Amino acid sequence: MNLNPPQGENYAHPQICFFHVLFKGAALAFYILSALFVNNFVIIFVITVLLAALDFWVVKNVSGRILVGLRWWNEINDDGESVWKFESLDQESLDRMNKKDSWLFWWTLYLAALVWIIFAIFSLIRLQADYLLVVGVCLTLSIANIIGFTKCRKDAKKQIQQFATQTITSRFSSTLQTAFSAV
Repeated sequence: MNLNPPQGENYAHPQICFFHVLFKGAALAFYILSALFVNNFVIIFVITVLLAALDFWVVKNVSGRILVGLRWWNEINDDGESVWKFESLDQESLDRMNKKDSWLFWWTLYLAALVWIIFAIFSLIRLQADYLLVVGVCLTLSIANIIGFTKCRKDAKKQIQQFATQTITSRFSSTLQTAFSAV
């Protein structure tokens, strides 16, 4: 992944980008600042997890669909098995996606999880099991989005390759049929 944002283009969806970053930043900032100003663990837990849940929902249902053209969800089938479902735009639409939007989406997704991991390490070192619980919930939500969108991106690439293979195969077979029917 490129560390620098793409040059020469602006964000296509600045409001979506703002909210994509806002809830991540709000959850992280509240968690950090609450240790200084709030003396009630329940309030810290509830507000931090609520902000992380809002971030999870915005990323999963809004910014992922608009900024990178991907959407995922998980269902339980009749046998009780967990089944991942993926949606993505077609290749032409994916190619037109704004590179800066996509860069922001992926980097903030991974960076937020990295920060939660660092907070988890600090909680372990300081032997704060209660704060480790808060960080664990937030990290779980963050990693769920990473796994969902990474699987979705891989599935989209696989579908594009299958479509290309089917198209080439059908063109080749129709060319052969045309060639042999003329004989």
